[in-house]
Amino acid sequence: MSKINPTLAAALNTPAEKTEPAKPVKAKAVVTKTVATKPAAISPPLKTTTKKTSVPKIDTQKVAKPVKEKTQKLKMERDSFTIPKTEYAQFAVLKDRLAKLGQPVKKSELLRAGIMHLTAMTDTALKAALSKVPAIKTGRPKKK
Repeated sequence: MSKINPTLAAALNTPAEKTEPAKPVKAKAVVTKTVATKPAAISPPLKTTTKKTSVPKIDTQKVAKPVKEKTQKLKMERDSFTIPKTEYAQFAVLKDRLAKLGQPVKKSELLRAGIMHLTAMTDTALKAALSKVPAIKTGRPKKK
């Protein structure tokens, strides 16, 4: 009779629930190899010192760091508006003019500067400036 390990013997003795015939189990041979290795180089143990080295004392007064002021992040608002093409073309003219002066800007910056300028006006000057602007229909233009 061949040698069999106790786990396989116990499995073979228990009744099988399957109706299919059991497949024979082949035992695998285990081969162990012995590899000769070089003995590791023995390094001297690290020396640990328990001596406390004296550190020259530096002025113990702590210098207060400047406090950074947190600026609140501005909330942005998106909007759309209708503007005549002739007035819209003025954006390009103003952008080129400012670029030549060494101050490149975006359309939104031009609009914001205009609003700041209008806000700084007196009531009569604001009324006079707005009387020069013709009223236009609001909304999107119709598709052709």
